[in-house]
Amino acid sequence: MPSFDVVSEVDLQEVRNAVDQANREATTRFDFKNTDSHIEMTDTELTLTSSTEDRIRALYQVLEEKIVRREVSLKSLEPKPVEEAAKGTARQKVLLKAGINQETGKKINKLIKELNLKGVSSSIQGDQVRVTGKKRDDLQDAIAALKEADLGIPLQFNNFRD
Repeated sequence: MPSFDVVSEVDLQEVRNAVDQANREATTRFDFKNTDSHIEMTDTELTLTSSTEDRIRALYQVLEEKIVRREVSLKSLEPKPVEEAAKGTARQKVLLKAGINQETGKKINKLIKELNLKGVSSSIQGDQVRVTGKKRDDLQDAIAALKEADLGIPLQFNNFRD
């Protein structure tokens, strides 16, 4: 029976490359001179630091440009509000969203059931959703419907089996 998995993943290596490029641009651009602007990265979040809130917004814009060029979806970024940091500087945390939580998994299940495709069913398995069906064409219709739906997270379709 044909099946595929719906997952939401972030390529951390591509994000790391985008952060490195954004940091390099921040050190060479004239408008970032003497602002001590930089981005630090962990596995789950990015931290933007600069001298003012205005420079934080500009640094975030540079980061978005670099991430788009690296073909990582902007839906995987969740910016938090800018906050005051030590010595009059500003800081902003940006969370990296990966994985499908229970609530989003239920939305995906509901969307697939609403398609009324004969023989197609879905089940939540951890942080992914497995969709199975009798016909390959029905599964491709389900993929097309999921691509059109805006669930707020980037979706990838893996492990397509006949």
